[in-house]
Amino acid sequence: MAARFDTADIRRYYDRHTASFVRFGQGGGSIHRAVWGPGARTREQAFHQVDDRIAALVQPYVASAPQVHVVDLGCGVGASLCYLAERLPIRGTGVTISPAQALMARQAVHAAGLDGRIECLEGDYCDLPDTVAPADVAYAIESFVHGHDAARFFDQCRRLGKPGGLLVICDDVRRGGASPEALRRIDDFMRGWHINTLVDRGTLTAMAAVAGFDHQSATDLTPLLDIYRVRDRALAAAVALLHWMAIDLSRFDYIVGGSALQTCLAKGWIGYELNVFRRG
Repeated sequence: MAARFDTADIRRYYDRHTASFVRFGQGGGSIHRAVWGPGARTREQAFHQVDDRIAALVQPYVASAPQVHVVDLGCGVGASLCYLAERLPIRGTGVTISPAQALMARQAVHAAGLDGRIECLEGDYCDLPDTVAPADVAYAIESFVHGHDAARFFDQCRRLGKPGGLLVICDDVRRGGASPEALRRIDDFMRGWHINTLVDRGTLTAMAAVAGFDHQSATDLTPLLDIYRVRDRALAAAVALLHWMAIDLSRFDYIVGGSALQTCLAKGWIGYELNVFRRG
């Protein structure tokens, strides 16, 4: 099936909205979701919960190798890589399709004093630059679903990953929902957030297996998310009103998509999972 959104569409989406994500988000530079897992007592800690889980996966490599290379596939503004590099003696490479994000990521790396250890590149993770060195651990946080070719993504990850290395995907997965309401809200989410690949866990692991990755674990983070906060309820009401008024919402696509995602998570039509794979 052809992708709904091509590379240029995804690039424009993030170039247009990233400044708003950073400005109006609550992650201190992180544009990922808050996950209220063990040890997360503040909102900042919740925003770095997935980073902490990835750090725990990287730690054994750090303990056994003189230099560990970590690659962020869809690095956004570089917040996760900077967070990891401030806590672990790693070398890191980030790849983002968005020139605006690449610039902001390089500025974040410089501000953190991580020049020489962290590099953030403009590029497509479905067509990785040859300059990206082999990875001990590669991860994609809330970026896999945007890819225009999931099979190509895994092929590139196989080329990138060292034998025995890890690939971590933390993202939305399809859980069901065949009613007209479910299909409409899922479509609103995919259209609003420019989603190409929303699959269930079984399909995800099967695609990874074709590329030579063994599924190691799956962690359901959905119960740990903030769902239907006061701000989210207010945005949902605003979206419903604008729909009723027949106002063009194309300029607010990410708000419409976010509102739909809240409903899909609450209804169980979509889940948020961290899946770990090992390259054979």
